[in-house]
Amino acid sequence: MIASRTMSFGSPGRYIQGPGEIRRLAQHTAKYGDKVFSVIDPFFYDSLTPQLTAQYEEQNAQFTSIPFEHEVTEERIAAIAKKAAEAGAQMIMGIGGGKTLDTAKGAANTLNLPVVIVPTSASTDAPTSALSVIYKENHEHSHSINYIKSPDIVIIDSEIIANAPVRFLVSGMGDAMATLFEAKANAASNSPNYICQEAGSFRRTKVAMKIAELCYDTILEYGVAAKIANEQHVVTEALEAVIEANTLMSGLGFENTACACAHAVGDGITATPNGTKTLHGEKVAFGTLCELVAENAPSEIVEEYITFCMEVGLPTTLEDLQVELTEENLQLIADNASLTELVREPYEITGEMLKNIVKAADALGRYYQAN
Repeated sequence: MIASRTMSFGSPGRYIQGPGEIRRLAQHTAKYGDKVFSVIDPFFYDSLTPQLTAQYEEQNAQFTSIPFEHEVTEERIAAIAKKAAEAGAQMIMGIGGGKTLDTAKGAANTLNLPVVIVPTSASTDAPTSALSVIYKENHEHSHSINYIKSPDIVIIDSEIIANAPVRFLVSGMGDAMATLFEAKANAASNSPNYICQEAGSFRRTKVAMKIAELCYDTILEYGVAAKIANEQHVVTEALEAVIEANTLMSGLGFENTACACAHAVGDGITATPNGTKTLHGEKVAFGTLCELVAENAPSEIVEEYITFCMEVGLPTTLEDLQVELTEENLQLIADNASLTELVREPYEITGEMLKNIVKAADALGRYYQAN
C-alpha cells in the first residue's frame, strides 16, 4: 500500500504510427545522431538490412545491424551493448518483436544512449515501456528490469503489422485487455505503479486509468474488424485503432497502473511443459479470466470477456494453451506465478488459492465453449 499521495506518469518521448513509416526511419531518427546500431528480428534481417543501410547512406548516416538471436538474457544484452560500443553507436534501434525490442532497450540503457523502437507486430505492449522482460536460456520467465527512461521514439509501420501473422495481433489484444482489470486491482489495493520506482512509490493518475478503460473499449469495438483486415493484409481504421490499443494504450496503461493476477498467472504458465509454445498475450488472456474469477467479477463482465476471446480466437482454457489440467501443472503455475504482481490484488492469494482459481477459470472457459 502507498503512503504517499504523489502521482507519477511516464511515456515514450515520441510515438509515430502509420503506413509506410519504415521508409522514413532515417528522417525520424536524425535528431539522435548519425550512427545507428540496430538489433533486428531474424525474420526481417535479410530484407531490411540492405534497405535501411541505403536509406541511412542517403542521409549521410551509418547503419550497422545484427540479428537478434536466442533469448533475452542479461548476458545477451551485455554482449550486444559491447558490440554497439565498438561500432561507435550514437543510438540503439530495435526492429522486431517484444524480445528483440527488450534486448535493444537493455543495450541502450547499458550505454546510456537513445533507444529507437520499431515493432514489426502488435503482439504485446512492450514497445512503449521502460522495462525489459528477462528470460532464462530455457525460455522460462526470469524477472523484469525497470529503466529510468522510456524509449525516445516508437515508430510503427501499420503496413508491416497488416502483413504480420494474425495470431500476433490477436495475442496483442489478449495482453492489452488485461490492462483495465489489472489497473482496477491495483487501484483497489492502493498499490504503486511502475513509474519512477527508483525514487519511491507513486499513485496512478486519473488519465492512466482512463487510458486503460479506452484500451479495453477500443479492442471490444474494433477487435473483430481489425482481425479481418489483418487476414486480408490491408490497413483499415479498425486495424489502426487496435494497433494503437495493443501498443500505445496498453503500454501506457500497464506501466502507469501496474500489472496484477493476469500477468502473474501468465508468468506461471511459462514453467509448464508446453508453457513456452504459446505467445505472451495468449497466456495473459487466460490469466485475465483467472483474475476475473479471483475477483468474483460480475457475470456479465465475465461473459462479455469470454465471448470476445472466443470470437477472435484467444485462449479461455488450459487446453487452448496446450497445457494439461493436472495437479503437477497447477502446482507449477502456482509456484512460478510472479509474486510481485500477485500481491497487487485487493486480497492475499496463496498458492493453494491460485491453484483453485486456475482450475475454476479453466472449467468456466470449457463451459462457455460447450454452450
